[in-house]
Amino acid sequence: MKKESLLMSESSTLAKSAASLRLRARTIAEGLKQGNFSSMFKGQGIDFAGVREYLQGDDIRLIDWNVTARMGKTYVKLYDEEREQIVFFIVDRSLSMETGSSNLTRLNLASETGALLLLAANSNSCPVGCVFFDGKINFSCKPKNSLDQTMLILSKFSRREEVVNTGSALSSAIKGAQQILKNRSLIFILSDFRCGDYEDNLALLSQKHDVVAIRFTDANDFELPNLGMVEVQNPENQQKKIYPTFSSAFKRTWRENSNNQLERWKYMCKKNGVVPLVISTADNPALRLSRFFAVKERF
Repeated sequence: MKKESLLMSESSTLAKSAASLRLRARTIAEGLKQGNFSSMFKGQGIDFAGVREYLQGDDIRLIDWNVTARMGKTYVKLYDEEREQIVFFIVDRSLSMETGSSNLTRLNLASETGALLLLAANSNSCPVGCVFFDGKINFSCKPKNSLDQTMLILSKFSRREEVVNTGSALSSAIKGAQQILKNRSLIFILSDFRCGDYEDNLALLSQKHDVVAIRFTDANDFELPNLGMVEVQNPENQQKKIYPTFSSAFKRTWRENSNNQLERWKYMCKKNGVVPLVISTADNPALRLSRFFAVKERF
C-alpha cells in the first residue's frame, strides 16, 4: 500500500492518474509475469537447460539442428527463465511526435503507453531504465529496481523538455542503450520512426536483447481530410510543402505511400528479430497492449 500511495501522490498529470494507469496495467503485468511475452522470441534472454523431442506446436525457431542431425529425430532446446526481467525504454520526444489529428498527439500516446508498461514492470519488481531523446539525448539511466527509479521515469514521461532539439537522435539512443545494458533486457522503443540511419544499430541491439518497436501513427498518415490546397511544414526541418488535399489521386497516392512505408518498416523489424507493434492515436493503448500480450502477435 505504501508503493500505491507514493505513486498516487505525484503532482504531474500522468502521475495523478497513476491509480488508473496501474489498474489498466494489471493485465499487461500479468502477461509479463506469465512469460507470455518471452515466448514471442527465439528462446533468447533465458538460460539453456537441455533438449527434448519436438512436439507438434513447438516453435520451430527452438529446434536444435545439431542434436536433430545426430539423433535422426527433431529436438528442441529447453530454457530456464531468468529470475529477473530487466525492462528498458527508448523514448522519442522529437518534434514530429507532437503531431496528431486530434487533441491526442503521438507524444501523448507514447507517454501513456510508456507509463502503462513502466507500471506493469514495477508490479513485477522488474529493474527499469530508460533513454529519452529528441534531436539529442535528453536523459538516460541504468536499470534499477526501486520506487525512486520508477517515479523518476514516470516523471520524465509526464513532463516535456522546455527546449526541444530539432532532428532525431534515435540511432544514438539505440547505440547508447547497447552501452548501458550489460545483461539481456526487454527493450521497448517508443517512436514514430520518422527518420533513417538507425536500422543497423537496431539489428545489433536485437542480437543481444528482446526488442519491441512501438510505432505511433495517426489517421492523417493514411487518410487526408479535404481541405483544399494546404501548406504543411515539417516540424523537424521547417521545410514547407503545399498539398492538394482535394485531389482524389493525390489522396490515393498518399495512402498507398504511407501503407507501403509501414509495411516496409514491419518487414525491416521482423528481418532483424524485432517485434513490431503499431498503436494509433485512435487506439486505447491499455487495450492495445493487453491484446498484444494476450495473442502474442507474431512475425
